[in-house]
Amino acid sequence: MKKMNLLSNILLISMSALSITAYAQNTELTGQIKGLSGATVKINYNNNGVFKVDSVTAVNDIFTWKANLNGPQLISLVIDNHSNSYFVGPGHTKLTGVKDASQSYKLTGSPMQDDAKVFSEFIKDLTDQEAMLSTAYGKASTQEKEALNKKREELKIQKKVRANKFIAAHPKSFFSIYLIAGRTGYGYAEVKPLYDMLAESAKQTEAGKKLSQTLETLKKSLIGNQMADFVQADTSGKQVKLSSFRGKYVLVDFWASWCGPCRAENPNVLKAYNAYKDKGFTVVGISLDDKAANWKKAIRDDKMPWTQLSDLKGWKNEISTSYGIQAIPSNLLIDPSGKIIAKDLRGEMLENKLRELFITNKKSK
Repeated sequence: MKKMNLLSNILLISMSALSITAYAQNTELTGQIKGLSGATVKINYNNNGVFKVDSVTAVNDIFTWKANLNGPQLISLVIDNHSNSYFVGPGHTKLTGVKDASQSYKLTGSPMQDDAKVFSEFIKDLTDQEAMLSTAYGKASTQEKEALNKKREELKIQKKVRANKFIAAHPKSFFSIYLIAGRTGYGYAEVKPLYDMLAESAKQTEAGKKLSQTLETLKKSLIGNQMADFVQADTSGKQVKLSSFRGKYVLVDFWASWCGPCRAENPNVLKAYNAYKDKGFTVVGISLDDKAANWKKAIRDDKMPWTQLSDLKGWKNEISTSYGIQAIPSNLLIDPSGKIIAKDLRGEMLENKLRELFITNKKSK
């Protein structure tokens, strides 16, 4: 099942995923675009977690944009409602071209943009295939869509393999760090080998250090680790501790009212809860909502009787961030002692695991 996440497209991933905390460095972008005089240029960017929109006016076909960026950033340059994305900073970069031919714009002075271009060419055959699949999908029957979805997943795997090869071939590149940061939603086991490919010089950059910190966070959710106790408010405002469920198998379920895949999975969780609640199993929901009314309505609508907790901070929920949860639905299954024994169990996987714990294992004893 598709997850709701923050990492939908590698070239649109915010550099805030790295949360670079280095000192601000001056960045200057000069544009020399034929036919641009008098036009307003908008620059959208995310600097250290803060989304910003700047505007500059071109004079004699030239515009200049200056900003203090905490390391290289992906910016979106908007001219006459046409948008192109580029990596800039720190230092000076120059954009040249003709106004009505934005796809031919050329950016110089940005090593990260150069590497991004190399990577884009490296996976062009795959992105072309994805585009063709998207076109075919709109005209396909239900049966044909199933086959197309399978091909999409195959292409996604191939793109990951290509990205791995790029990282291995460019261990010093900041863009390699960027690619790895875009994979952190897939967990420690997938990201750690990629991080190990990086050169020491890349690891010692602020972005590299932040990626290392992210890995330590992801490591907390590894199977076999003890899940640290936490406390958060339930729907009535009462503070509830995870340790209050000690002695039971607990599914810590991360979800949100606005997450379609989560809502689609809730009936499966409800079925499992009803089947095993009297055998020593329960569920603790952790919502990434930021509006209490929406959260509570979803609980009622989906008929979820188990404990529901939230600090109503959305993606900044303190429990989810402490375990590096970047995509939902997601869950962790802990045993009666609080040890993580499984993760991301959904549908039949959840049913099979609970049957193993409560039926198969007991019969074998």
